Formats: sequence, structure tokens, C-alpha cells
Amino acid sequence: MSQDDDGQQGLVLTIVFGLIALVVALVIGVGIYQSGKDIAPATALAASAPAVVPVAATAQADTANAANAAQAASDAASIKVENGVVKFYFATGKADLAAGAGDALADVVQGAKAGRKLVISGFHDATGDAAKNAELAKQRALAVRDALKAAGVTEQQIELKKPEQLTASGSNAEARRVEVTLQ
Repeated sequence: MSQDDDGQQGLVLTIVFGLIALVVALVIGVGIYQSGKDIAPATALAASAPAVVPVAATAQADTANAANAAQAASDAASIKVENGVVKFYFATGKADLAAGAGDALADVVQGAKAGRKLVISGFHDATGDAAKNAELAKQRALAVRDALKAAGVTEQQIELKKPEQLTASGSNAEARRVEVTLQ
């Protein structure tokens, strides 16, 4: 009799582990499908086939995708103009200006053409290697300077300040910025 009980327990355990493996495979498959959705148009064929995915697995995948989208949005290059100060925000490890840089700089370029000086200040966060951060902040400031020069501002009207490390509270995205002010 104990052999029959052991055999039934083994069968039940096999079924349970099989179901767990199936759920894990489906969650991974949904995650891979969602991450490659924009890249591979061939996956449209896979989208037409019905899939059986547990509700918990889709909720987990949706939560992960939302978190990834929020991270990507906070890490994207952008520009803000606040109180006459043009603030360029940069993606992690990048020195590429966001689209619309010329439009954002229009007012300060007009100020420079009226004889005022432009001050470019770079900032970086405290995470990672300090020397690399300072160099990246410098490259970002130079990218902004180059955009100003392309807009007609002379080198003599531009002052570059040494990159500063932010120690106050705030996000790393806030620290990865370059500001342009009129003096």
C-alpha cells in the first residue's frame, strides 16, 4: 500500500511542478514578446494566435512593463525652460541633446545677440566614478555650447563653468543636466 501512496504523491508533485514550469514559461514568454513588440514585426503573427495566460502572470508583466516605461521616460533626454534658464536633461551615460534644442535656446540666443553673456553650468550626480561623471558633464556642456555656436553665438559670449556635483536631495535625472543662463 505504501508504494501506491508514494506513486500517487510522485504523480501529484510532477503535475504541480509541471504547472509551475508552464506558468513561469508563459510569464517569460509574455515578457519577451512585450519587450520585442516594437522591434520585430514578425511577432504580429504570434499575436493573432490565442494564448492562455494566467491573470496573475499578465498583471505581473504589465507592472514590469509600466516600471520599465517609467524608467525609460525618466532617463530620456529632455529640455525645460524655467524663469529664463534653459535646462537640458540627459540620458544616463549620454551627451546627446534632446530634440528641439534650437527652439529652447531662442530666447538666450536673442539675449546674446543683444550683447549679454551666456553661462553654461554642468551638473552630475554622485553615483559611479566621480572623474567619469565630471568628464561626461563636461561633454554635455560642450554639446550645449556647440548648439549655441551653431545658432550664431560667438565663443567670447559663452562662459563654461566647471561641472558641479549635486549633493542635495533630488533625482539622478535632475543631476544630469546643463543649464544656460543670461548674465
